[in-house]
Amino acid sequence: MNLEGFSKHLLICNGATCTRNGAEEVTETIREEVKKLELQNEIHTTKTLCNGQCKHGPIVVLYPHGTWYKKMNKEKSEELIRQLKEERSVNLDSELYYHDCKTFKNHESER
Repeated sequence: MNLEGFSKHLLICNGATCTRNGAEEVTETIREEVKKLELQNEIHTTKTLCNGQCKHGPIVVLYPHGTWYKKMNKEKSEELIRQLKEERSVNLDSELYYHDCKTFKNHESER
């Protein structure tokens, strides 16, 4: 897959635990919203296996921003894509990690 031209890449965990918690619905919703909002040339999606955050799943990782979203569901998935289309700073109250241009930080430890 050639990612040239894409501005965002969503890695959607479909490991066993995330799948039991609704990852397939999250994947389908994200892909439907990308298509509905005509973002196929801007946002690429990849189903992954385990991302190592099972207790927080389903997990969606946004690159190049480096933001990890936890406990994703249909509503949060739709909102994620809408906010990305509007090029707003995405805030779902679901952020687990973010990247500060040097390292990953845990949102939960900052609350």
